[in-house]
Amino acid sequence: MNLVLIDDHPMILEGLKSLLEQANKFQLFSFTKGLAALGFIQENTVHIVLLDIVLNDGSGLDFCKAIKQKSPKTIVIGISNQAERSIIFRFLENGGNGYILKNADAEEIIQCIDSAINGEIALSKEVQRIMLAAPSNNLELPRLTKREQQVLALIAIGNTSVEIAERLFISVITVESHRRNLLQKFKAKNMIELVKIATENKLIANSSI
Repeated sequence: MNLVLIDDHPMILEGLKSLLEQANKFQLFSFTKGLAALGFIQENTVHIVLLDIVLNDGSGLDFCKAIKQKSPKTIVIGISNQAERSIIFRFLENGGNGYILKNADAEEIIQCIDSAINGEIALSKEVQRIMLAAPSNNLELPRLTKREQQVLALIAIGNTSVEIAERLFISVITVESHRRNLLQKFKAKNMIELVKIATENKLIANSSI
């Protein structure tokens, strides 16, 4: 089975490749760019995609939807550090066949892939716990990665995406991807509402970037 890995961290890519090679049942192709992978999927038969959510050239949520539009039979599984219910729900709504957190061990990742091949929605154990947790009537405060905290702090003081990219030495596209994910996590309609919610809940760090 042809399996495509999409992650913009080379070390993670190599680790996943090593893990999956041991299973000895996949022909592996790896990409650090979502657009390059999308072009490959359009031109070749791909059975399974393991897709990160935050990529340098866009959001994995959008790439999932695009992959399913181009190749509906391709199994697309999210593999990410993004552990928010809203992110996971949106990935599945966009056609995703499963979702795995990167803290899952090798055996669990293989089990999830096998479950998806068998037509099941493949969720790692931690994701299952997140999805089954009773939603609160109050805002469920999201867990933010260090990079998201940095981006949020810079948004709060009025920095543009270009300025944030320069400060953090990342691409503007990556900043925009973080902005979209932050809006989704906080269920905010715009950046003003996002900063308001984060400020009220003391989620904006005062430390230097």
